[in-house]
Amino acid sequence: MEPVTGGETRDTLPAGLGDAVRATAEEIAAVLRGVADTSVPVPGSRWTVGEAAAHLAQANELMADLATGRERGYGDGTPQSLAAANERALAAFGERAAEPLAGMIAAHADACLTAADGVGPGSVVTPLGPMSRAVLVSYLLTHMLGHGYDLARALGRRHMVDRERVALSLPFLMTAMPRVTNAATADGFTARYAIRLWGGARFGVTFTDGAVTVSPRPPARPDCTIAIEPVTFFLMALGRTDPHGAMARGRVLAWGRRPWLAPRFPALFTAP
Repeated sequence: MEPVTGGETRDTLPAGLGDAVRATAEEIAAVLRGVADTSVPVPGSRWTVGEAAAHLAQANELMADLATGRERGYGDGTPQSLAAANERALAAFGERAAEPLAGMIAAHADACLTAADGVGPGSVVTPLGPMSRAVLVSYLLTHMLGHGYDLARALGRRHMVDRERVALSLPFLMTAMPRVTNAATADGFTARYAIRLWGGARFGVTFTDGAVTVSPRPPARPDCTIAIEPVTFFLMALGRTDPHGAMARGRVLAWGRRPWLAPRFPALFTAP
């Protein structure tokens, strides 16, 4: 926290987060600029490039509003309701041209950062529940990286997901995990996982009869330790890569008293 005039305090963003958000927004905009045909399909999605870019522009505007403290209804927090809200929003928004959408994506990302930096401490209400503004900006980065990855693949461009940005997405991903637990696959499940990103963060995920708790430190006696390459972790968390293929390529390693629990871990969550 840093002091400001009047004796108040304001939240500060983690080092590098604001720069990562601006860079990611600009890189997505650069991928889009000059694209004449936005009807190109996005691999693994029902959306076209134009629809994915329109969704990003709308989502960035939504998060800029949320950062000011304004509440906006957008589903009930479940992945299914968020998907339905996305489709309703897209149907009401006709822009699909690359150039204007690129500008909107960058401008709304910058507006979110300005609002998050200029408002005092306190939580905001988001589609995935209350969170601090710092976590909201991590949410913004995570969301842009996921769809930016999709757009880059669709247009044959290099994606912008890297280990530094994955590290900055962790505050959101760890906050969201309990909120996107798959009730069907986690029902009655009890286990302690230690998650280690290669060369980076470590944290714990504990299931107790289906209820999940995420902690910034791994449990003292995990049932299963999963060591995973950071970009692979991110893409698995967002449902962009196949867990079994990642394991086969040696991007995921597991050990412990119950190492066979590793393949089950991704299925315990539904990607937001």
